[in-house]
Amino acid sequence: MMSRFAAPRVGLGTGPLGGLYAVVPTATAHATVDAAWELGIRSFDTAPLYGSGLAEQRLGEALARRPRDEYTISTKVGRLLKPGKPSPHFVGAPALEPVFDFGREGVRRSLAESLERLQLDRVDIALLHDPEDHMDEARHALETVRELAPLVGVGTNVIETALAFVDRGEVDVVLLAGRYTVLDRSAAEELLPLCEERGVPLIAAGVFNSGLLAGGTTFDYEAAPPELLARRLELEEICARYDVPLLAAAIQFPLRHPGVTSILVGARSPGEIAEDLRLLDVPVPDHLWQELAHHQLT
Repeated sequence: MMSRFAAPRVGLGTGPLGGLYAVVPTATAHATVDAAWELGIRSFDTAPLYGSGLAEQRLGEALARRPRDEYTISTKVGRLLKPGKPSPHFVGAPALEPVFDFGREGVRRSLAESLERLQLDRVDIALLHDPEDHMDEARHALETVRELAPLVGVGTNVIETALAFVDRGEVDVVLLAGRYTVLDRSAAEELLPLCEERGVPLIAAGVFNSGLLAGGTTFDYEAAPPELLARRLELEEICARYDVPLLAAAIQFPLRHPGVTSILVGARSPGEIAEDLRLLDVPVPDHLWQELAHHQLT
């Protein structure tokens, strides 16, 4: 399937702007989007899950004065926000609980509410969000999603989920989090070759594996097991021998694969997004890439 989607090299993921792991003041969230824009970023990804709508609201406010035809925006469907407790991963979120709903009416309502928060009349891409436990229902909703957005994709951190949709020719784009990184390369086995074969762009998100590769202790949004902490240290030692920060290798690694169209980076401050883009330009010698290639961690 030939895709109509052309992605820039780097997009801004807005999970942190919804308070992922830590409170982000509204003014800081707006300034982060403004900084990304000034640095040339024109692709933005969000979701109702992120801060129970807070990320969408803040992104919409920050982009309100920008020309709509100059940027691409994606959001996700499959969760509705109802009164209750927000996801514990998001600090400072409103009292709204994300509840799975891949029904046709649920999808319509989800996107309508997202557009209201974003202050938009359309998004460019609608992604089925984490549908792995709701595959049949999500598939039945695909026709409805296609009525609502020019491009339809799947956003997941589960390779098998993405494989199923790509294999059946059901999506225009895949957003895959954490499964093609310098630490976890599992997407290279089947998914990336299939996406290349079918002409389906793959956007690599979670390039720091939920913060683990950035020096944190979290992997897939949970406490990282000791063996992964040890692997991170091993990677740091390899990179240090070449005087290259692990962060630079981590952010550049996914883009080296021809099947990866672009990456998403999350940031909670103007300084963070500026640093991410700086890391993309850090010289990484071929010998380091070769050593990393022979140092399989998954």
